[in-house]
Amino acid sequence: MVKPSLRTKSIGTKVSDAEYAALEARARAENLTLSEWMREALLGSSHAENAEAADDLLGEVLLSEVLALRTLFLNLRPLPDHDLPSEDEVLAEKARVDATKMQRARERLAAEKKAREAGR
Repeated sequence: MVKPSLRTKSIGTKVSDAEYAALEARARAENLTLSEWMREALLGSSHAENAEAADDLLGEVLLSEVLALRTLFLNLRPLPDHDLPSEDEVLAEKARVDATKMQRARERLAAEKKAREAGR
């Protein structure tokens, strides 16, 4: 069993009597001590922001790969009366697509966001 790390550092801030009472009430409402509630409040927001940023990046990466595969498929598919592309042609097209895939994904996501905002 892994032993939990000891908390040896402290973070302090000054609050008014009214703010202190409001913080205590929030902690009590969640059956936590004020210290536990403050720790969760402080760490929870940064964890949520980091998770959201990671989700955004993952979405960009996945979309960029899908767009790259789509582009490769459309550009390298054999056409009637044509030979399959050579290995050099495939590698050159892959390099071209890879060079722009993240930018294309960001542009697609920005356009989608703009369209959603315009529809509000």
